[in-house]
Amino acid sequence: MTKELKQEYILRITQANKTQLITILYEMVLSYLDEAQEALSGDHRTEYKSVIRKIRGCMDELTASLNLEYDLAQKLLQLYLYVNRELVQASVHYDTENLEHIRKVIGELQKAYKKIEDQDASGSVMGNTQTVYAGLTYGRNTLTESITDPASNRGFCV
Repeated sequence: MTKELKQEYILRITQANKTQLITILYEMVLSYLDEAQEALSGDHRTEYKSVIRKIRGCMDELTASLNLEYDLAQKLLQLYLYVNRELVQASVHYDTENLEHIRKVIGELQKAYKKIEDQDASGSVMGNTQTVYAGLTYGRNTLTESITDPASNRGFCV
């Protein structure tokens, strides 16, 4: 994952509500799947294993966020366990077929959560974060970000 993409995810996470956080995690998994396929096609097995560990970390976070009192969470848990089994198979056999199975499941979940994102009217999960404004400025085709209150307390309240 490029440094710019990481910075984008960090910015989005600090301003996201609960539903958007799940969507971001799905997007991260899809991005890591692309990296895993690139590493595998280039025969970089150590990088491939590293990316698989990152995907597992995202899946662990998704699994931990489930409230198992609800039927939907039980069904999502089964899908997450399936994805974890496919990750193990992909890690052992260095096979892109397993990665495609994961992409299909996570891609559909990401689309579904993207649709319901707008219905979640709750505020940002993280409080006391800096406000970042981005837009085109005087430079030609350049994007500048300005941070308000740079000297304020940066402690995060969750």
